[in-house]
Amino acid sequence: MIQFNNAEIQAIALHKVGNKYIDEPLVLSKNLVDTDDLTKEILSRYFLSKFNFVELYVLSHQIDLKYNEVYSIADRIFKKGSICISDTIDLAKHLYEQSVHPKIKGGEFYIVYFEDCIIDEKRVNAIGLFKSENKDTFLKIYPKGDSFEIESEKGININRLDKGCLIFNVEKEKGYVVAIVDNVNKGSEAKYWTEDFLHIRSRKDSFNQTQNMLSLCKSFVSQLPSDNGKVEKATYMNRSVEALKEESVNVETFAEQVFETPELVSEFKQYKESYQKERDIEIDDSFATASNAIKRRATGTMTTIKLDKNFDINIHGGEQYIKRGYDEKRKMHYYQLFFKEEK
Repeated sequence: MIQFNNAEIQAIALHKVGNKYIDEPLVLSKNLVDTDDLTKEILSRYFLSKFNFVELYVLSHQIDLKYNEVYSIADRIFKKGSICISDTIDLAKHLYEQSVHPKIKGGEFYIVYFEDCIIDEKRVNAIGLFKSENKDTFLKIYPKGDSFEIESEKGININRLDKGCLIFNVEKEKGYVVAIVDNVNKGSEAKYWTEDFLHIRSRKDSFNQTQNMLSLCKSFVSQLPSDNGKVEKATYMNRSVEALKEESVNVETFAEQVFETPELVSEFKQYKESYQKERDIEIDDSFATASNAIKRRATGTMTTIKLDKNFDINIHGGEQYIKRGYDEKRKMHYYQLFFKEEK
């Protein structure tokens, strides 16, 4: 649980980070931003209100955490208990060096130090990294004599945060706990914020363990042969979801419960090893589950059989009551469904 009821901004730095690829400039401030309490309150809402703390991350590096630039600078800041302009300049320069995709938009880059955040009932400080890339048009209306005048002006919409990252001063040895927002880039250019600049990976908690396990099952089941249609695949996915609804999961027991045959169980465990290496994740042999991770990653099309353009069959269980066959006369496949009551 993360809360900001008593969180306050202690200091703010602001720089302008352009797109290096198209030779936009990096404009660096020489001093921290001096602002009043009301503006700080407005900025707090702008910076903090759009975070979803269901999925959390940690800063990482392939070799050693100390080589992650954001981690090293964050460590310096937390040790001092505040930000100084030189640390924020280092962060701005690092972001600028990663801004080399032609679709990346330049914008204002804020570095903010928050005090009194609550995470897992602990009171901690946090570093906020935010970037505003889009400008909205605002109208200014004011009286002039016996009438009114209207002017337009470009500005930042405080109800929309383009990019954000919060680094909490907890679990330092694991890469700190990190939350992110990216409401702008969804394609390959988005990686510059999460991968190139922050270099984050999923935090190893019950939510991500459950989510990764369900994704593993979907990937494994999708590559199985479908000579007998999709009923078997739907069955495996339904069993996976039901098994993940338990309070905890043991992977060995899970595999036997879902896939049953020794051959398929063995194949699943081998697939799990390669899946983890390819995606740089680790699924524990036993872990506590999180029901909200299952709701978020529904099985979707894995449990739906689409028949030409005429019918969809959604399978939520009862696979023993559906039978697949082939009609020689029509030269078409068919499904038989057995049920007691039509609703």
